[in-house]
Amino acid sequence: MRALSKAIGTAIIMVAASVSAMAQTAVERPVLSAYTIEAGSAHIAETYLSPLKYKGWSTALNYERMQAMRFSPERWVMRLRGRLNLSRTQNPARNASMWDLGLDLGWGMMHRWRFGQGWTVMAGGSTDIDGGVLYNARNGNNPAAAKISWTVNASAALVYNGHMGRLPFCARYQAEMPLTGIFFSPEYGELYYEIYLGNHKGLVRGAWPGNFFRLDNLATVDLRFGRTILRLGYRCGIFSGKASHIVTRKISHSAVVGIASEWLSLSAKPSQNMREAKIISALY
Repeated sequence: MRALSKAIGTAIIMVAASVSAMAQTAVERPVLSAYTIEAGSAHIAETYLSPLKYKGWSTALNYERMQAMRFSPERWVMRLRGRLNLSRTQNPARNASMWDLGLDLGWGMMHRWRFGQGWTVMAGGSTDIDGGVLYNARNGNNPAAAKISWTVNASAALVYNGHMGRLPFCARYQAEMPLTGIFFSPEYGELYYEIYLGNHKGLVRGAWPGNFFRLDNLATVDLRFGRTILRLGYRCGIFSGKASHIVTRKISHSAVVGIASEWLSLSAKPSQNMREAKIISALY
């Protein structure tokens, strides 16, 4: 009995020590926040407003927040983003302008796999809510076309962390494409005044790559100067939509520049385990 009691006591001490060691190995998940601006070219065709193709300039403001997930920080990453874009394009004769204003909000998660020296592959899904309007004053009968959609997307990224001399950097290519969802579209030639009067039939359409194709390509390089991170990149946006004989085409090419930072949200009573905390970044 004495030997059994001694063995049980030893097991209890070992379990307690193990639990204590696990408690001391805290995990901290810094938040990566980035603010960027874009400037480039835009090519738009919207047959609801005009049969002609328009081209001109585009600009955008972007916010991106990334963080390792709480439940499995080594394997899962969360991404929240918002984008406000404005484009002004002109017809071939340059005597008519079309404005495009849009807001895009999205959230998603990606699983990541690390391999090699500094390489990471991510893949997962996201959901987006997009809203905006195209405006062409020359089309006096109905000068505006509303654009509203909700989609579920597939997303993937390839990331490389390395050094240029003593300067650490992070190169990333990320792509996102809707797989399903819904979007708003009137009938060809239908006035918004008719919709206002109560003609709501067929305004909501199911989205799939055959009638609502969008591919967002983003390539960035983060140069990490201590706490300050300079982000440089390129974005190519491709959209093709078709419903009720209304065809919409949008292609944009933009340079990206901005700043980013990583920060920790600490509790009011920091624990003694912070000195031994494991830092798990979402991107670096």
